[in-house]
Amino acid sequence: MYYEEVILPDSSPSDIAWIGSVQYALVFLPSLIMGRLFDLGYFKIPYFVASCILVLCNFLLAECTEYWQFFLAQGLGVGICSGILFGPALGIVSHWFSKRRGLALGITAIGSSVGGTVFPVAAQNLLPQVGFKWTMRIFGFVLLLLLGVANLTIDRRLPPTNVKGGLFNWAAFKNPAYTVYCISGVAAFLGLYTALTYMPISALRVGVSDDFAFYFIAIANGSSAFGRLTAGLLADRFGALNTMTPFTAMAGVLTFAWPFARSKGSLIAIAVIYGFSCGTYVSLLPAPAMEMGAIGDVGRRAGMFMSSAALGAIAGPPISGAINSATGGFEDVGWYAGTMVLFSVGLLMWTRYLHIGKLSGKF
Repeated sequence: MYYEEVILPDSSPSDIAWIGSVQYALVFLPSLIMGRLFDLGYFKIPYFVASCILVLCNFLLAECTEYWQFFLAQGLGVGICSGILFGPALGIVSHWFSKRRGLALGITAIGSSVGGTVFPVAAQNLLPQVGFKWTMRIFGFVLLLLLGVANLTIDRRLPPTNVKGGLFNWAAFKNPAYTVYCISGVAAFLGLYTALTYMPISALRVGVSDDFAFYFIAIANGSSAFGRLTAGLLADRFGALNTMTPFTAMAGVLTFAWPFARSKGSLIAIAVIYGFSCGTYVSLLPAPAMEMGAIGDVGRRAGMFMSSAALGAIAGPPISGAINSATGGFEDVGWYAGTMVLFSVGLLMWTRYLHIGKLSGKF
């Protein structure tokens, strides 16, 4: 919203959405390569290099003035580096935890929710006081500290495994459940980030003040933290896929409802519940892929799933932005995004049936 109104006022909402969608997608896309490197034990050097470049990109954002500069520094730079860091973090959790893997993944995922809550609130308060440039520089120093700690502590438990098959494990797609699950990830991300991306803008159109509209993303991310922790607890008891499915369905229904919220209170309620339900999906999404094979191939298997899901993440928000530009409202955007999310729910249910051979049971 700040980009659209202040930094890049001459760019369309759809064009600006490409920056965020490319960044979101690239968080998942490098998982294919990093998953394989993790299985082989060669992840620490890429992790360190990506950490350095990520900090540099935040400082470079302070100097950006043109659309293409923001696209390169934030969309590509921050996105790729975040993706390089993201994959090993999940793989390491799967190495250290087995019985409580769902809870461990949920706690790990809380970190991104905390960041997604703190950074927007900090930006809202820093921008009027120190300006855009120093806000980005302060964030860069924060990342320097946090990534320094991460690089000193991150490590795997099990020895590297050179599983045959190279970068791709094509044999994994012989498992129909795994194939359908990968398709469900693409469908989900075609619609899942739409409400979060455009909720502040839609809030302005119904009369919410500029100062408060900025906080809707922080509200959703804060609620997402509770969703991720709850998802971890439920997944260990009922199964990751069984936990993801109903909450993803809830997110789809709320995506339908979001454009018709005409008051500040109703938008807050949607942001809270939507953030909670999305948090359960995002925190557990690699878990089913990890369970569909041997632990020695977990990085590559999860990486292939995450990279395929990136296709939906990169296309979803721009498609929604184009629909909004063509129709002048968010109603059709909600219908499109909600339909894609609910379609993914159907695929999740199909995945469970293919994997365990019945409609009920822990998975």
